[in-house]
Order: sequence, then C-alpha cells, then structure tokens
Amino acid sequence: MPGRDIIVVGASAGGVEALATLARHLPADLPAAVFVVLHVPAHGTSVLPKIISRAGRLPATHAWDGEPIRPGRIYVAPPDRHLLLKSGQVRVARGPTENSHRPAIDPLFRTAARAYGRRVIGVVLSGLLDDGTAGLLAIKERGGLAVVQHPDDALFPSMPRSAMDNLTVDHAVPVAELGALLSRLTNEPLPAVPKIAVPAEMQVEADMAELELDALQTPHRPGAPSGFGCPACGGALWELRDGELIRYRCRVGHAWSPDSLLAEQSGAVETALWSALRALEERAALAQNMAQRAAERGHDPVARKFAAQARECECDARLIREVLLAKRGENAESVHLESDIEPAAGRPPAVPPAKA
Repeated sequence: MPGRDIIVVGASAGGVEALATLARHLPADLPAAVFVVLHVPAHGTSVLPKIISRAGRLPATHAWDGEPIRPGRIYVAPPDRHLLLKSGQVRVARGPTENSHRPAIDPLFRTAARAYGRRVIGVVLSGLLDDGTAGLLAIKERGGLAVVQHPDDALFPSMPRSAMDNLTVDHAVPVAELGALLSRLTNEPLPAVPKIAVPAEMQVEADMAELELDALQTPHRPGAPSGFGCPACGGALWELRDGELIRYRCRVGHAWSPDSLLAEQSGAVETALWSALRALEERAALAQNMAQRAAERGHDPVARKFAAQARECECDARLIREVLLAKRGENAESVHLESDIEPAAGRPPAVPPAKA
C-alpha cells in the first residue's frame, strides 16, 4: 500500500526564501511528489521552478494540465492558474479566485485531500493572512497530516499561525528542519485504518475550482446565505463552517476567508472614497467656473448660488481627503508593526520578499 507520497506546499510573502531552503534539504530519493503554490502576480513570468531546481536536488517545473504524477519531482503552479490534483494526474485550471488569489493554496490542498486522503502531507510556509488554513482542515478531515513552518521562523508568520490557531497541526518546525521531517514521514508506513469518505461539501468545492458545470449550476449551495456580497463579482456569499473556522463562497466559486474578505472590502472602500473625492473636486471646479462666468455677466444671485455649491463640495472633499490620509497612516503603522516582528535567532530582520 502506498505511503504518504503526496506533499502539497503553500506559501505567500516570504515564501521564495522558505521554498528554496526546503528544496535544499529534500533528499534526491524522496519517494513522493511535491506540489507548490506560491502567491504570484497573475500577469508576469515566474522563475520559481528555476530557483527551486538550483537550490535543491529535485527537478522543479511549472505543471501542465493532464501531466502524470511522478515521485521525486516538484510541480509548481503557473501564474494565474490553480494547481489541482486528480487521481494520477495534475490539473491546471483558471478557476475562480480564492482569497483573491489564483493560484491559491486551498484549492490544491482540497483537491489533494479529495483524491489521495491519508497519503497527503500539507505544508504551510511563510505568508500573510490565512490562505492554506481551510485546505489543511480538509487534509486533516481525510486523514492526512498538517505541517507548518514554525511562526517564529517565518518572515511573515500569519499563515502558519492561522493554521495553528484553527486546527491541531501535526508538526511545526523551522523550515531548515522541514526537509528531514518530510523525508521521514514519507518513509513511514500508513496505519491500517478505515478509509474516510469524501464529504459532499469538499467534493463540490473541489469541482468548483475545476469549473465543473454541475458544481457551478447546482441550486444546492454548501453553507447558508451570509448577507454579504462577493467583492469579486457582486454575487451573494454563502457562509461555510469547518468547526470554528468560517469561510465564504459565492455562486460562481469565488472563496474568501474572513480575513481576506475584510481586506478586500477595505480596498473596495478606499477605491470608493477616491472616486468620491474625484467627483467632488470635479463638481467644485465646475461650480466655481460657472460662478465666475455668472459674475462676469452680472448675474450675482446665480454666481452666489454656484459659489455656495463649490464651497460645499470643497468641504465634503476635505473630509474625505482626511479619511484617506488617516487610512494611509493606519496602513503604514500596520506595515511597521509587521516589520517589527522579532526574527528567529541568527536570521536577518524581515524584508519584503523578492517576486518569483
């Protein structure tokens, strides 16, 4: 019977360094296939496979749709595509974003759990917010193992810390020790226990990531209506619960954790404020122009009316500008606090990660 021969890895900010270190410590005879999702921009070229291949002894390539799964290889999600697993093969699909990302970590973890159950080891590395937590829960639900980079060792500890806060992880280790741990786990025999069935909601969510029409068109949505709208498409969001963990998913498959939904809503609010500021300043300028023209023609009552409108718009614009400046200060403070996290012993202070 196969052992734990499917390793799925998710990373975000600070993930390039962590993935290179992990690759450096993986043995050349690893009896497992490794699948990697790193949050990367949708439009751009990723050189992550080259970085991983140079760092370690296992070959790394961008995955292609329908590619067979072979042990001793590292499959990397290409930009703007989800990396998904079927029995015996890789799927690469442009499915709906999750937590505002494509590729996203949760679809890889969820489809791995669906296809391979106890044979899966899920690994969450450095990153912001909480992508990967729901995926690790799916892996645990199907009998797999959950492993995280210890938050004290991560450049950005939010993702591994979220996993530890929401489920019982099996191992939390520095990334330099992760290769040896994975090598040991893949060589351990699996205990003989009854097979765990794939939950119906996990099946539907995995199908959504692959743009399966039956999953997208079914009237029976996982979860209950939340009263919130999807920031990506404007549709209604359904609330899903995995124990204490709450998630949201819309009709067409966009998925959000509470943290990512709040962050996306914050961005939408700022966009709306900038639009309102632009509209008010344009209206104030137009009203001032019309007041000047009326005054030049001797229409003083009309000039006073337009001048009053201009002053009102300028006042409203000033208030919105103050709100935007306050939000900018909050964002700067947030970045400052994140950069002030004490690094692990012997490591340099946290710096923004290089783009892959």
